[in-house]
Amino acid sequence: MRGRELPPSSPFAGDDGSADPALTGVLARYAGGDAALAEVVAALAPTRVLVPVLAELEAADVVEHDGQAHTVDKEASAGIVALRTPDGRTALPVFTGVDAMTRWRADARPVPTAVPRAALSAVAEGWEVLVLDPAGPVTVALPRTAVYALAQGLAWEPAVRDGEVADDVRAAVAGALAGVHLVVHAEAVPGTRAEVAVRLALPAGLDRAGLDRVLAQVNDALAHDPVVAARVDSLELRVRSA
Repeated sequence: MRGRELPPSSPFAGDDGSADPALTGVLARYAGGDAALAEVVAALAPTRVLVPVLAELEAADVVEHDGQAHTVDKEASAGIVALRTPDGRTALPVFTGVDAMTRWRADARPVPTAVPRAALSAVAEGWEVLVLDPAGPVTVALPRTAVYALAQGLAWEPAVRDGEVADDVRAAVAGALAGVHLVVHAEAVPGTRAEVAVRLALPAGLDRAGLDRVLAQVNDALAHDPVVAARVDSLELRVRSA
């Protein structure tokens, strides 16, 4: 079933709303564990997606994504909706095709959009995540760094690949913290609660006030490093005595 035709006035006139076959193939391999998220992002970049517009939606609604309930917020001006992810971030839902959108909400109107434009719209709204096909058949959450890369038409490289933090990210973390007083050593490793963990070696005997000051300086240095900001979606700190 193909669902509704796309609007004839659209620059995508003639598009019947089907998902891109190459993207569908990568998504199937991703679901089976045979493709990485970076491959999904690369396959998604040149395609068009459908952004849902809902004519009738209360101020807040609830949908299911990845087995969890999500709040849906309506933008009153256009009926564009956003998902609230389990970690509290706001996501723009996008769909590979009409069938996938109908699985999510049968009353949604598809607005075809090139992926970079959809990503740029999410960035402009301050929405950090894109969720592809929230109701399946394969659901993928694209992190902030991937969304920013897509918005700029750039290739996306995750900060962690094959269980290792990328060399440029490790160098950036070490460089950003080299000048922070009392940081004896810092290194970036794959995180457990976040994408990247920063291991900090600090002098023994710091009191709570001193520790808080150092951690505030660490967070500020990392937040202002351009490589860390562009490449790392989330960070956790691990502290030990030097």
